[in-house]
Amino acid sequence: MSLQITSIPILKYKNENCITVADDVAIEEPLEISIAYLQNQQLVFKIIAVTMRTPGYDEELAIGFLFTENIIDTTTQIEKIEKKGENKICVFITGNFQLNIKNTERNFYTTSSCGVCGKASIEAIQTIPSSAVYPQKVSVPIPTILNLKNKLNTHQSAFQSTGGIHAAALFDLAGNSIALFEDVGRHNALDKLIGWNYLNNHLPLQQNILLLSGRASFELIQKAAMAHLPIVCAIGAPSSLAVSLAAEMDITLIGFLKEASCNIYCGDEKIEF
Repeated sequence: MSLQITSIPILKYKNENCITVADDVAIEEPLEISIAYLQNQQLVFKIIAVTMRTPGYDEELAIGFLFTENIIDTTTQIEKIEKKGENKICVFITGNFQLNIKNTERNFYTTSSCGVCGKASIEAIQTIPSSAVYPQKVSVPIPTILNLKNKLNTHQSAFQSTGGIHAAALFDLAGNSIALFEDVGRHNALDKLIGWNYLNNHLPLQQNILLLSGRASFELIQKAAMAHLPIVCAIGAPSSLAVSLAAEMDITLIGFLKEASCNIYCGDEKIEF
């Protein structure tokens, strides 16, 4: 069994019969993300977040979280990453980097269902810097968009086994699969994806398409904007705030993606019909 899944015995009721069977469930465990940085020539350790996640790709998750929360923005700011036990990770900031302490004072606690829980104020919710570069103008044929769902189903192994895990998948503009990450938290899956691209120097993602296995909520569009993604597709529905933010950031937002249909909420100029 992979790190993402465990098997437990359950009682299954069907057609007036009860039987004991083994059932696969997604693993959920906390991850404490902290940073270490120099302040007045002293090394300071600070806990930034505790997030409920599926174990695996913890480095990518930590880096993706710090990047999408606008705490770090270049790989040169990272001296090293240390795993402290199974559920703690610390990112060491290079000594010559002046950390934006304000962006760390939020006392995050994020559940697997909510990526903005625990933020200290309304002002803390939106983290996109005012200097952010909006996505480049791109054009993608509608058949390419409609084919993404089948490609996601092919690669989303943990969901097929458990039915309880989310995926964030990255494609190029031709619809070719680049990377996919899964997690019980939809925001964690996207942080892992963005963190992987960050560590491999692939950012910004201005020539890519993001596909979300569930709904498109505000915090996911915010993270997509930080990575400069021009097109975001979701199998489920978007929220009103997600649509507003996508329009503001010039992101094409597509929901209810199926094999033959989809809803385009904003940015239809990037789609070729």
